Amino acid sequence: MITLNDLHPAKGSTHKAKRLGQGIGSGTGKTSGKGHKGDKSRTGGGVRPGFEGGQMPLTRRTPKRGFNNYRFAKVFQPVNLDALEKKFEAGAEVNAEALFNARVIRKKNVPVKILARGELTKALKIKAAAFSAEAAKKIEAAGGTHEVI
Repeated sequence: MITLNDLHPAKGSTHKAKRLGQGIGSGTGKTSGKGHKGDKSRTGGGVRPGFEGGQMPLTRRTPKRGFNNYRFAKVFQPVNLDALEKKFEAGAEVNAEALFNARVIRKKNVPVKILARGELTKALKIKAAAFSAEAAKKIEAAGGTHEVI
């Protein structure tokens, strides 16, 4: 059995920080391991992430063509039927507020889409922004109702 006083880091996983600028004999004195002059020796020196030494960066070299739907795509929070089965009693009214309070979804203001994973045995009144066709069938089969809001 492990107790708190037995805990220690794995061998070799910890080491002392390199103390820079501690005099001639330390091996990292004077220039603190940064050499003489130049951009990388200065405070805040060096190049930004993704800089390729002045060469045209990869993101600008690659072709960009056609339409991309990313900016216009509708974003939904997916909720599966098995989560509803677990969290709600028969006859309950399920909407974004109820899902948020039951900790099924993280955000109230992002639309919810009900998906068909799992089985539903309870008759629930479900209101959501979207339903998959299979989920709608399963809800109806269980005696519940679904409404697109």
